[in-house]
Amino acid sequence: MDLFQMRDFDAHEQVVFGYDAASGLRAIIAIHSSALGPAAGGCRMWPYAAVEDAIADALRLSRGMTYKNAMAELPFGGGKAVIIGDVREKTPQRMAAFGRLVDSLAGRYITAEDVGTTTTDMEQVARVTSFVSGLPRDSVYAGGDPGPKTALGVFLGLKAAVRFRLGRSSLEGLSIAVQGLGGVGYPLCRLLASEGASLKVADSRPGAAERVCRELGAQEVPAAFILAQEVDVLAPCALGAVLDARSIPALRARVIAGAANNQLARDADGEALMRAGILYAPDYVINAGGIISVAHEYRGGATAAQVKAEIEKIPGRLTEIFERARREGRPTSAVADEMARERVAQGPHRKVA
Repeated sequence: MDLFQMRDFDAHEQVVFGYDAASGLRAIIAIHSSALGPAAGGCRMWPYAAVEDAIADALRLSRGMTYKNAMAELPFGGGKAVIIGDVREKTPQRMAAFGRLVDSLAGRYITAEDVGTTTTDMEQVARVTSFVSGLPRDSVYAGGDPGPKTALGVFLGLKAAVRFRLGRSSLEGLSIAVQGLGGVGYPLCRLLASEGASLKVADSRPGAAERVCRELGAQEVPAAFILAQEVDVLAPCALGAVLDARSIPALRARVIAGAANNQLARDADGEALMRAGILYAPDYVINAGGIISVAHEYRGGATAAQVKAEIEKIPGRLTEIFERARREGRPTSAVADEMARERVAQGPHRKVA
């Protein structure tokens, strides 16, 4: 395997492999860019079928973090960590070993929770390194589980997309399909239901969809069929690469606005969505609420209210992308990528409060 020839390698600055025999840690940290500051991005734990799959995920996710931080106007570059393994095999010793790997980079990479990791895990990491965020905090200051902040940003961004594509200022009576009901999908469903949306939901984990149906009156759909539901909005909130040459022709939604990272399997899929008349909210713009919270927590001094105010800028950023894409006749994904690259090229942003 030639790392430099992999499809997802994009002039990454550094890729680090970590192994700890005592704890069983096998991890990869990818730093895509530090042009705007130290690379920041969460740590994902997943039972990858092959090491090559884990490397590709780290490469794609870290580039997405460069774009996400740039579009959110944060003074951070893009990085991501993946731990190879089932979450049921997770131990404090393994997370501490991961923390030592992070610490060995001396601040070039700052970690936080992601799919398969939690605030409790980050507490273990914080025992051995200070280059970590997403730790428990009180209700006044910024910090804590970034999942609900991501959900808030997606909720606000989804409303902006609905306004732009459907001409609706309210979600009352709209049908929305949510794929994935974890740390972001579940709180997103609660926000959507509070505004009167009709929900169709799916999750591969036993009982996850049943809880949302019981609490919010949602309709459960088999996970294999959730993407093809006839709804106004589709919100992918599970893993990435779900929008591809096979799934896009079957889509029956008019708006796609969800929390999952790297929803497009390939860049060309953004073009396919545009041709199909589907408005796509670029994932790294709409799902930036979590990194906004993590960034403010890491730097310190910000209140929860200030973080919320920053998250509330997401709809405006999306609308700017939608308008530019319509004006230029280009996919929203291509416009967002171009804007993100322009911001990286311009150099460091102003420091966050």
